Amino acid sequence: MRLFLLFILCYSFSFQSNAEIGIETGLEIPRYISLKSNDTNVRVGPSINYPITIKFIVKNYPLMIIEEYGDWRKVEDFNNKVGWVHKSLISGKRTGIILSQKDDFVEVSNTNNGSIIGKLGKGNVIDVIKCKIKWCLISFNTHKGWVNKKNIWGVKDKEIINRSYFQIFEDIYWKSLNAINNNINF
Repeated sequence: MRLFLLFILCYSFSFQSNAEIGIETGLEIPRYISLKSNDTNVRVGPSINYPITIKFIVKNYPLMIIEEYGDWRKVEDFNNKVGWVHKSLISGKRTGIILSQKDDFVEVSNTNNGSIIGKLGKGNVIDVIKCKIKWCLISFNTHKGWVNKKNIWGVKDKEIINRSYFQIFEDIYWKSLNAINNNINF
């Protein structure tokens, strides 16, 4: 048991050692955050004396922090626009933007690789509830479902978010339910 715990501990530190650490916060850079307000100014430099280059009017809009300086965070959006935002205007809440290479929508499933329960339009801002290696459970308005991670801007490729210890049992339940539903002919 001790050997297993030692292995898990070493494994978790190996992922963290590859990341750059922010000077001001000690948190990983780059990292994703969201906006607290419907009215956020992005500036050319890290001070209110710098001109505004972008104005975001969508609360919970996801951004990526790429640098820290005092109370200011240099951010980048999914269109690669860069600027500085005061730390009081950002939140650690995880959100994302739906992207699609082929269509104007992406499919939403009841579990990873499960039955399709809906479609979500490209460009929509979603809440990220949890992520596995290739799939994320998302929320949009009052609806929840799983979306392939490659269709979300705001989550790193191999990032795992809020995965519970019971996730394997949830996966088995949904895979069994999907298998039963697929084998029943109406």
